[in-house]
Amino acid sequence: MTNALPPRFDITRAQIEQVVAAFYAAAREHPGLGPVFAAHVTDWPKHEAKVADFWANSILHERVYDGSPMEAHVKARNVQPGMFSTWLSLFDRTLDRELSPQQAAAWSALAHRIGRSLRAGVVDRSTLPGGIPKLR
Repeated sequence: MTNALPPRFDITRAQIEQVVAAFYAAAREHPGLGPVFAAHVTDWPKHEAKVADFWANSILHERVYDGSPMEAHVKARNVQPGMFSTWLSLFDRTLDRELSPQQAAAWSALAHRIGRSLRAGVVDRSTLPGGIPKLR
């Protein structure tokens, strides 16, 4: 199957899978992020495959991802707005270790854009009008 759109940047599916695996290995060990993921992920290979599909869809325009990242983050109920900067920082370090500088920069820009959107969705659901935090 040929994709209608060219990839956003030069990267292979195998590289995407390697980055995802490396990131989640680090995330599981992270004192702040590890417990958040552990509360929801019981099958790491399945989770990593789904996330790799998400990135393959986003970067390579493969039509393999079936899901809603926004819904997943909202339903988790333990994802807080401040966690996104921690996640992105760890993700950026992973990109820098695993990819060329050009690939890392391109993927990081995309991840930060998606992260802003996800964070906004979580913040909007966790605050009342005027930015007042919901306590329940």
